[in-house]
Amino acid sequence: MGKIVIAYKIFPSESTVDLGLLKEKLKKQLSDLASVQKFAEEPIAFGLSALIVNMIIPEDEEGVLEKVENRLNELEEVGQIQTLGVNRL
Repeated sequence: MGKIVIAYKIFPSESTVDLGLLKEKLKKQLSDLASVQKFAEEPIAFGLSALIVNMIIPEDEEGVLEKVENRLNELEEVGQIQTLGVNRL
């Protein structure tokens, strides 16, 4: 069974979103689909930061990327997501 590493840039829905709380919600929301490898914060402007998330997902599960993105978009703290890269392990 192969694995894929995918990186997303997640923009919060508001500047007041607590990124620490968002990290915990992301881990919980994706626990059955992906394992979070690491988080990083990237300053954007005026005190707003985006969250960079690297996660590992199974390669052989059909539609897993779409499921992950749908779950990310379900969180009210998530404003927009951007795929930064996809690599095979």
